[in-house]
Amino acid sequence: MRLFQQKGNCQACHGWSGDGNKTDSQMPDGANLRETKLNRAGLLMIVKCGKLNSQMPAFDKFAYSDGRCYGKKQADLKAYPTRMPDPPATLQPREIELIADFMMAKIIGKGPMDRAKCIEFWGSETDACKTFSK
Repeated sequence: MRLFQQKGNCQACHGWSGDGNKTDSQMPDGANLRETKLNRAGLLMIVKCGKLNSQMPAFDKFAYSDGRCYGKKQADLKAYPTRMPDPPATLQPREIELIADFMMAKIIGKGPMDRAKCIEFWGSETDACKTFSK
């Protein structure tokens, strides 16, 4: 959770619960990860490599240095009309795996947020959970 919230700053675009409801209007609109059909392998690829022609950044420092992501290098990215932004921080491979595992356990495919899921997400009752009636 710490990597998701702080180093990766995922909630800036995807919202604190991963539902796409963000609080920072300056950041791009992120996908609703609670409803995505991504599996762990797909999630790892997108976090590591970003999403081509979108504003989802690549968190792997070397993503486009050697063709490891989608077989592309930095020069190839110029062909896309939407520029992939730089991530808030790059992540080590193990950190990418930890974020993916956290997201698979708490966010991916979990459906809309409710009070019980909120408490389970945070590990206890928080102010954020008080906004949900049940």
